Amino acid sequence: MASVFDTTTAVTSLGEGRYGAELDPGWVVGGGVNGGYLLAVVGNALRVELPDKPDPLALSAYYLSASVPGPAEVQVDVRRSGGSVSTASAELSQGGEARIAALATYGDLGRGADDVRTTAVPFDLPPLEQCVPNTMAPEEVRKIAPLMERFDMRFHPEHVGWALGAPTGVAEMAAWFRLEDGREPDPISLLLVVDALPPVTFNTQGMGWAPTLELTAHVRAKPAPGWLRVRHVSRNVAGGMFEEDCEVWDSTDRLVAQSRQLARLPR
Repeated sequence: MASVFDTTTAVTSLGEGRYGAELDPGWVVGGGVNGGYLLAVVGNALRVELPDKPDPLALSAYYLSASVPGPAEVQVDVRRSGGSVSTASAELSQGGEARIAALATYGDLGRGADDVRTTAVPFDLPPLEQCVPNTMAPEEVRKIAPLMERFDMRFHPEHVGWALGAPTGVAEMAAWFRLEDGREPDPISLLLVVDALPPVTFNTQGMGWAPTLELTAHVRAKPAPGWLRVRHVSRNVAGGMFEEDCEVWDSTDRLVAQSRQLARLPR
């Protein structure tokens, strides 16, 4: 049986680079459909259009208007098809209104998979049994974020003050992560993961919807099976906006995805 993630991010070819999708209400957060989920939908359309380059390497998306559950269409335009990478643009629309404009580079993460030279060090996260499950989130959070039912997340116990009415004042959020039905991670699901945690501003500005303006994701490797570790941090709030940097590590302590997004403060 297909996983919920695969079923709800599936696309159907309509010909000439057009793909149909059905945005699922289970991925709603705040005033719209989650941006990471939308990236995964767009990512699937790009993957089908670029069959010899199966993996997203870099994807930058601009969020033009809030998406809503229901039918959507993704138009893919291949800009360059090379030997090892291809680049394409994609636009997700609903009812003729553009929701997301994206540019992506795709390739094969299996090539050079063992070539790793890094100074990056995994962040500290207590063992699963010492972390706080998302099932303990306050009712008001679960109401505005139905997508929390799609994940099994175990938060760092020092990062959940926002859920207890005592925000930490530090713009950091980290958690163990896996999809609700145990589906193993892959490059497409990492496009979701980089935007799955609550905004770090929950611990500094209070709870509320923080709409994404732009998000760039880099997928660095195919993740190994098992739990992922995800951390978001922010250093700068200015003009009613903040940046959020994300890193995702797999069960073998490999850095498999990174992202940065610019978002508006919660409202």
